[in-house]
Amino acid sequence: MSISNLFSLGGVVMWPLLGLSILATALILERIVFWLQVTRRQDRAIREILALYRRSARAAFQKLEQNADLPIARIFIAAMELEQATPEEFRLALESAAQAELPLLKRFNTVFETVISVAPLLGLLGTILGLINSFASLRVGELSSAQTTGVTAGISEALISTASGLVVAIFTLLFANMFRGLYLRQIALIQEYGGQLELLYRRRYERGGLPYAPTQ
Repeated sequence: MSISNLFSLGGVVMWPLLGLSILATALILERIVFWLQVTRRQDRAIREILALYRRSARAAFQKLEQNADLPIARIFIAAMELEQATPEEFRLALESAAQAELPLLKRFNTVFETVISVAPLLGLLGTILGLINSFASLRVGELSSAQTTGVTAGISEALISTASGLVVAIFTLLFANMFRGLYLRQIALIQEYGGQLELLYRRRYERGGLPYAPTQ
């Protein structure tokens, strides 16, 4: 049986399920591109930046600007842009910038959760509508070929819509969990690398060196 036949047999709920599947697929592709970009470049870039900072804060800042499309680079830039900041102020700037990046890292999570919740419910609605159609085709004491066809069509609608809703929900859930894992790992890296930069900044500050700011 072709996909078009399955779609037509699934009933009216197949249309919103199709819309949800297209939406989820588009957002999943966007998140895949985003996380591939982050994971491929970030670790090496930030390690190079921290090594540069030990020698030259100015060179590290310039390297950060070259990688400003990375979330953690933007966090470091926001903190290093403070002029004559104390270590405590520097730490607060890192934390504030990290909080500002969280919505980007968690982008579309609410949409994924909505699709995961709504798709099975739409499948259940299709099941109910299919069973209603099946019972509506029955006549007590009669069993004609037309009634048999109606019952079969109703059962097909019930099963296909349920399966479609589950497929959409499971497909979205798998990627949503993967993105959640990447998000948690990113938070851990921000804390790790942020702590390293804060320590380097504190040591520079305690030695009496002028903390770097872009205007210097």
